[in-house]
Amino acid sequence: MAERRAGGADPHGLETLVREFLDHLRLNRGASEHTVRAYDGDLSQFVAFLARSRGMKRATLGGGDVTTTAIRDFLGELHRRGNSRASAARRVSALRTFARYLRREQVIEDDPTALVGTPTLEKKVPAHLSEDEVARLLQTPDGESPLGRRDRAILELFYASGLRLSELVGLDLEDVDLGGRMVRVLGKGRKERIVPFNRSAASALRAYLAGREALVAAAPTTRGAGRLASRPVRRAVRADRRDPLFVNYRGGRLTARSVHRLVRRYVALCSTRFGISPHALRHSFATHLLQRGADLRAIQELLGHVRLSTTQRYTHVNVAQLMDVYKKAHPRA
Repeated sequence: MAERRAGGADPHGLETLVREFLDHLRLNRGASEHTVRAYDGDLSQFVAFLARSRGMKRATLGGGDVTTTAIRDFLGELHRRGNSRASAARRVSALRTFARYLRREQVIEDDPTALVGTPTLEKKVPAHLSEDEVARLLQTPDGESPLGRRDRAILELFYASGLRLSELVGLDLEDVDLGGRMVRVLGKGRKERIVPFNRSAASALRAYLAGREALVAAAPTTRGAGRLASRPVRRAVRADRRDPLFVNYRGGRLTARSVHRLVRRYVALCSTRFGISPHALRHSFATHLLQRGADLRAIQELLGHVRLSTTQRYTHVNVAQLMDVYKKAHPRA
C-alpha cells in the first residue's frame, strides 16, 4: 500500500507507477506483449501531455496528477490533433484500467475517469470478401514453388478457421492435427481454443509441409561472402526452441508484418479491392458462416470472442438474408 507524503504527493513518480502497472498486466493478468505495448504507448502519451501542459518534468509527476480535468484536457488535445474517435476511446479505456489499478493500490482515493465519457464510436461494417473473391484469392499463389505453397496454406487456414493474425503466426507444428483437421490456438488473454479447418486447408497444409524441411534446410547459414563459412547465422527457429508452422526463407518464424504484406499483395493480384488485410479474411469467415445459417454463438466460440456483442457486428452485413430467414421461419411473417 502506498503511503502519502506531506502535501498529498505520491511516494512514487507517475512514470514508475505506469511501469508497475504494466508489470501487473504482464505478470498477474497474463496480458500479451502486444496488449502491454498498447497500454504503454497510450499511457506514455498521456504522461507526456501532462508534463507539457503543466510545464513540469515527467519525473516530477505523481499519481495525484491523474485527475478528471487532466484526462478531459488530454482528450481535447487528441481531438484538436485530429485523432479518430476509436483512438480516443482506446486511450480512455487504458486510463480507466490504470485508474482502477491506482485505486486498488491506494495511490488515489477516487476514480478520475468516472465523470469522463467514452467517445461514441461509429459502427462500421467489417470489411470482407465475397465467396467468389475468396475462391480467386486462394488460387492466386504459385503452387509450384515452396514459398507459393506456404502462402496458399496461410490463406487457406486464415479463411478456413477465422484466425487472428497473431494467432496464425504463433502456431507451431505441434498445434496442427492434420488427421483430425483441428488447430490449437492461443488467443487473446492467452486463452486456448480448438478450431476446425476444412479439407481444402488440410490439403494445402500437407503440400506445404512436404517441402517445409527443405525450405528450412535451404536457409542461408552465413552472414555474407566476406565472412567465414564456419560462423553460422542464428536462426529464429532455433531461438524459439519450438518448431514454427510457417517459416520464412531464412528458416525462422514468419512475422505478422510479413503475413500482412503477402495477404495484401495477393489480394491486389486477384482483385480491385483496396484495404483488404488478414483481418478481412477473418471477417469473411464469420460472414459466410452466418450467411449459410450458422448459429451466432457457435461463430463466437470459433472466433474466440469473449462477448457475443462483438460477434453480433456480423449481423449488420447480412440483414437481407436474416429477413429472408425470418419470413420463412416466423409463423405470422
